[in-house]
Amino acid sequence: MNQTIGVDQAVSLAFEALRSVGMPEKEARITADALVMAERDELSSHGLSRLPFYLEQAKTGKVNARACAQVDVRGAVVRVDARFGLAFAAVAAGLEQAIPLAKQHGIVALGIGHSHHFGVAGYHVEQAAREGLLALAFSNAPSAMAPWGGHTPLFGTNPIAFASPRTDEDPMVIDLSLSKVARGKVMIAKKAGQPIPDGWAIDTEGRPTTDPDAALAGSMIPAGDAKGAALAMMIELLTAGLTGSHFGFQASSFFDAQGEAPNVAHLMILIDAEFFGPGYVRHAEQLFQAMLAQDGVRLPGQRRYAARARHRSEISVPAALVNELKDYIA
Repeated sequence: MNQTIGVDQAVSLAFEALRSVGMPEKEARITADALVMAERDELSSHGLSRLPFYLEQAKTGKVNARACAQVDVRGAVVRVDARFGLAFAAVAAGLEQAIPLAKQHGIVALGIGHSHHFGVAGYHVEQAAREGLLALAFSNAPSAMAPWGGHTPLFGTNPIAFASPRTDEDPMVIDLSLSKVARGKVMIAKKAGQPIPDGWAIDTEGRPTTDPDAALAGSMIPAGDAKGAALAMMIELLTAGLTGSHFGFQASSFFDAQGEAPNVAHLMILIDAEFFGPGYVRHAEQLFQAMLAQDGVRLPGQRRYAARARHRSEISVPAALVNELKDYIA
């Protein structure tokens, strides 16, 4: 059963729960804001439902709750060591340096290593686009997807996100997983005791399955089949490869408190579009308007903005989750 809760109340609840395991105030606020924004955008698989996993991992030391990211800059490259903490504050620390540098140099690469779950990838690129920048983001994740032709997972579902600024409108945001669906949706089905649709996953023997337990033990199916698997491999190299973090098959689970830190990585590319082509925003708007002129077409990101507007002041979350989070701060 779900419970309606105010957005400010939800942020406060998440913030206090994170503080209860030792997270510094600034980092806890950034993380709480990101998780509640996912709820407002109706992306609950990446919202507050993740928080109990983070908190339990902080208790065992799998997550370094007290981590403060280290940021190093060389020219147009920003390197962030998340120090095995959660990703949100580490990404924010990197963007704080990278955004002005992108406006100075025209383009910046931002690499974040020794990190954790990336959250909603579109959330990070949207922030850069609101500063007038084109933004690309990639992240690897614990293995959940086999290379094409195999059935043993080696790659994460490895999201890609892209955002473009618009004229007097919210940024256009593309956010996709390289599996046919995000693995978090399988976790939600497992918790609810429900089957998953056919075509999402295979079991450990490579057979199609609708059983979420068999899917979690087996492999997610890549979007675009062999093409999606190849893109997932590319992202492993651009994230973990560049930062010396764990590849997907080396990373521990985001969903349990045992073992060492997942130690995954992220890469963002920020581009000052006006440097490359003055008038970019007006030019891009011609494409967007040509798309919107067709019945049934919406721009990527518009669904989440509509959801965000509906949940401006309140969100609906499982009552059991609210009570679980209150237990952490009791």
